[in-house]
Amino acid sequence: MTATQADVPDVPYFDLADPSFDVTSELVHAARDESWYVHTPYGLAVLRYNEVGALLKDRRLRQGSAAWPAHNGIHSGLFTDWWNDVLMNLEGEDHHRIRRLLNPAFSPKVINAMVPQFQALAEELVDAFVDEGRCEFVSQFAEPYSARILCILLGLPESEWQQISTWAVDLGLSLGVTFAQDLDKIHAALEGLYGYCNELIADRRDNPRDDLTTRLVQASRDEDRLTETELAVSLVFLIFAGMDTTRNQLGLALQTFLRHPDQWAKLAERPDLGRAAVEEVMRVNPTITWITREALEPFTFQGLEIEQGQTIQLFSHSAGTDPSAMADTTFDIEGDRASHMGFGGGVHHCLGHFVARTDMSVALPLLARRLRDPRADGPGEWLPMSGNTGPVRFPITFTPGA
Repeated sequence: MTATQADVPDVPYFDLADPSFDVTSELVHAARDESWYVHTPYGLAVLRYNEVGALLKDRRLRQGSAAWPAHNGIHSGLFTDWWNDVLMNLEGEDHHRIRRLLNPAFSPKVINAMVPQFQALAEELVDAFVDEGRCEFVSQFAEPYSARILCILLGLPESEWQQISTWAVDLGLSLGVTFAQDLDKIHAALEGLYGYCNELIADRRDNPRDDLTTRLVQASRDEDRLTETELAVSLVFLIFAGMDTTRNQLGLALQTFLRHPDQWAKLAERPDLGRAAVEEVMRVNPTITWITREALEPFTFQGLEIEQGQTIQLFSHSAGTDPSAMADTTFDIEGDRASHMGFGGGVHHCLGHFVARTDMSVALPLLARRLRDPRADGPGEWLPMSGNTGPVRFPITFTPGA
């Protein structure tokens, strides 16, 4: 059951389904001051840091994203079949088993060994446009950087990054509030990725290499292995989630630093702050603007009766900038801030978080050093500030740096 504004008149109702709704707006902040939750067409929305943190770890809740297609009137088809099988929507032993088999492929040792390649790629991309003093940041840096890093990780030809990126971007529309109207494009992207991944899996069985795809194909524990279907579902999801999230988050990072030029200058002089910059950006401007949970049983939380099956949206930006949880909420890459919620939490904490943290912590200091005094060159084009967000086009000008 989803509550409506009429059910609880003293608690605000936010229409998250409206593409013009902004989860970072003063309207949300004002509501957070008055109440720890509001109602939405997608269930409850939780606004405060302490409540979000508690519910992320509450075992009476399961991952709630499985219900996202149904919230948008999508009940069957290729997307729902795939969506029901991806790791983040599995629970219990199914989730534990798949995650246990996938985990070794994402170890810090494996990812850290690739840092020199990440650095070389970032330099190559910046070299191509830096002397012009302007660029379209998404197409010239964020998208090729995130897509080609995926190629490096999976052992794919980097020349194929544009096709892979197109599929991943189109599939990423499934997490936005325009999901239903984009369904044909989403299905086409999913068909393309499935075909590509099935060919990739077959090749690595016959021709193993030193790459993440081979490690997944060969992954085993106690004589357990991923099935062909599990491999295909997992690879499609890794390409989609890894590329789309990093591309969007890099754009949002630059947007944030444009609002705080002193922090950009500091990062240029202090590349050791790259990891801290990633964490701080994800606290104040995350691409994943809410995390979804679903009640497994009826229970009471903070005096509110939660029904079994109730969907709960945990607002990551609102929680990450909650003044009741931290004395200072301003953006500061040297500040001591509360942990962000950008990678989820509990048993569903993002499997690829170390990859994202590493590739962005390499890119941001390098960009700060080479793109001095960046400025927006027009409004650009942006996804709605609700659901998964980020730039579609983000033209900027800058002073070339060393």
